[in-house]
Amino acid sequence: MATRFPKSLDAKQQVTPRILLPGKLTSGATGVRGDSYSNGLKYAQAIARGGGVVMTVPPLAESARHVASLVGAVDGILIQGGGDIAPERYGDSRRNETVYGVVDEHDEFEIAVVREALQQNKPLLAICRGLQVLNVALGGTLHQDLGDVLPDRESHWDTYHPIAVSEGSRLASALGTLTPEHAHSYHHQALKDVATDLVVVARAPDGVIEAVEHRTCDFVVGVQWHPEDDAETTECQQRLFTDFVAKCDSR
Repeated sequence: MATRFPKSLDAKQQVTPRILLPGKLTSGATGVRGDSYSNGLKYAQAIARGGGVVMTVPPLAESARHVASLVGAVDGILIQGGGDIAPERYGDSRRNETVYGVVDEHDEFEIAVVREALQQNKPLLAICRGLQVLNVALGGTLHQDLGDVLPDRESHWDTYHPIAVSEGSRLASALGTLTPEHAHSYHHQALKDVATDLVVVARAPDGVIEAVEHRTCDFVVGVQWHPEDDAETTECQQRLFTDFVAKCDSR
């Protein structure tokens, strides 16, 4: 016998957009036995304020093998910040001693997730390292350290600086401004050769690329700063997450 639901129940309204956030391998977590995996809480909080929920998956080889099913089961993808990508992933070798935090499992899974998200045309928001993963997944390259191209190698490390966003871009629409306030910069690498499928839509005053968008996918945006850090108190930073969740919900 079929289950009857109250007529007032709107199925669409009851479904919270599910956002896949690949986890990071961690150690020293409390309340668990052995090794662990996790993600940044501020990302999940910003998504929750926007009306979505984060679904975390461990960066295992098994996860990568089932990436099509994982991406197909969610409404959008969020790629978070973290350590550096192995230079070999973009056809380079390690030439700078500042390269740090390389984890092969993170690179393998996140690149696979990004490529599958593009294949399925799922909304994707990529932040800091996530922006770099997006570029590398599509064939782009990175500056291994900003000190190689800027006079001050720490000018983007744990600081705030102006950002100029291109008018008419998806990013500008999401932020609601061309000059986002309180953009927290926390990176020592940046995009070098931009993948042909991406277009630059924001830069810092020194020319460093701060955001890109996919040329043809419905909503694929990558930003170099950390909007989650100030999203709770800065409207334009939270708007990026809220607009992203709305794009996921509209599907």
